[in-house]
This record gives sequence, C-alpha cells and structure tokens, in this order.
Amino acid sequence: MKDEGYKSFWREKREYHTDNCGLFFEIKSVLYAQNSKFQRIEVVENEYFGRILFLDGLVQTTERDEYFYHEMLVHPAFLTHPQPRRVLVIGGGDGGVVKEVLRYPVEKVDFVEIDEEVIRVCQKYFPWLKKVLQDKRVELVLQDGFEFIQQAKESYDIILVDSSEPVGPSVSLHEKKFYQLLRDNLSQPGIVVAQMGSPFFHQDELFRKFEFLRTIFKKVFFYTGPVPTYPAGEWSYAFLSETIDPTQILREPPGGLKYYSPQAHQRAFLLPKPLEKLRQDLS
Repeated sequence: MKDEGYKSFWREKREYHTDNCGLFFEIKSVLYAQNSKFQRIEVVENEYFGRILFLDGLVQTTERDEYFYHEMLVHPAFLTHPQPRRVLVIGGGDGGVVKEVLRYPVEKVDFVEIDEEVIRVCQKYFPWLKKVLQDKRVELVLQDGFEFIQQAKESYDIILVDSSEPVGPSVSLHEKKFYQLLRDNLSQPGIVVAQMGSPFFHQDELFRKFEFLRTIFKKVFFYTGPVPTYPAGEWSYAFLSETIDPTQILREPPGGLKYYSPQAHQRAFLLPKPLEKLRQDLS
C-alpha cells in the first residue's frame, strides 16, 4: 500500500485501496493531525462530506455519510432480537454505533475503546459523541477489546464489533479466538454483529473469517450495505447467533433513521454471485 499524505499544492487527502487506486478528498482545513500511543489520528474538513476522521490514513467516519455504516451495523440486530437489554460495543471511538444503540430502551451499554485520544478528539469534532457519553446507560471502558472480553464477567444480549482494519491495535479483533470469547459472553438468545470489510477489495479476508465463524456459531449470515466513503462504496457485516434468524424482523424501526428500513434490511442479506461462498445454506 502506498503512503497516504497531503499534497501541499492541491491540498488533497488520499486513501489508497490498492497500489494504484483509491479515494481523494480536497481539504478545506486540517482540524487535527497527531499520533496517539496507538495510531495516527486526523480530522479534516471537506466541502462535501464535512468533517472526516482518519485513523492510520483510512476513513473511519464522515459527517455526511456516517449513518449508512452505523445504522446497518446496529439496527439489523436490534430489530431481530426479542428483548435486547445489555449491550457491548467494542471499538468505534467516534461514538456513532452507541448513538444508534441509544435509540432503544436498553439498560446498559459497555463501550470499549482502546485509544483515549480518539475519544478526546471525537468529542471535540463530532458532537454526537459528547451526547452519547452523557447518557447514564453508557459506561466507557478504555481498554483493548480482546483483553476486555477475555476478562468479562457479564453476558450480553447484543455485541457489536466496530473494529478498524486488521492492522495495528485491531489485529486481535479479527481472529478466531476473539469470536470464541464473544460467543462465551453472549446471552441466549444473543447476537454478535461485526464489520467485515469491503466485499470487493477484501474478499479473501471475508472467506477466511467465514470458515472459522461457522465453526463457532450455528447461524452465520453475511450482509452488505452502502457506505459512500468506504472502499468501493459497499461494506460487509457478519450477523452471528445460535438461534436468531436475521431475516425475521420483529418490530418497526425507531423514527429518525436516514438509511435503514425493513426493505434495506432484506436487501442487505441478498448476497450477489461473487459472495455466494459466504452463504451458509450453499456451503
């Protein structure tokens, strides 16, 4: 992968998906650019997408399109679980996933983020995080997600994994042992949903995970949804459970959503031919 960077003349921010293709953003202003203990954190402003968070040169969220990703990570699980009360969110220091979780009458949300600097920066530049952390149901835990679940004494109705790419501090969140620990800390009935990467650029990684996930969970469903600023504009997720069928929606979605709908839900689980290997019923 090529090194990303700012072009001093054009004021561009580039994210390479391969050695010769990717995204670029014209920069209106650089709001923050520093190294934390774990990673490079940058917040820039773009005329169209507004504020954009980069971690180690990769887009994590933008003001304009954050809801595509966050709604599709959260709502398929919450609308198919009979009564979600206790929730664990691993990663996602920008707070977008927890923001969506709080649309529901949950009792407790454990919000685990390894990098305190991500929390501090996002509180300043992405106002929804400040509101999330003021909610009494949310407990912020500054710890590595793998270590947290390894030591956890509680079980959860829904576990959401909003990890960054499988490099640096997130590597352990993409391996078999981590998902075994998630299963062991899941209530019954329970659901794990995790982001899986680009169904176009990361197919080999998706197939690798599918092979070990189906040895851990009885029900393994991959699904996809659009995210304009992610590689190829489409992202994938894994819905994991022992008993719950993700195609059986139990209730109406909460008001105020911008992308998710029952129709979008059903569309998400209709995998195209290149991803047929990820269909449990065909394997």
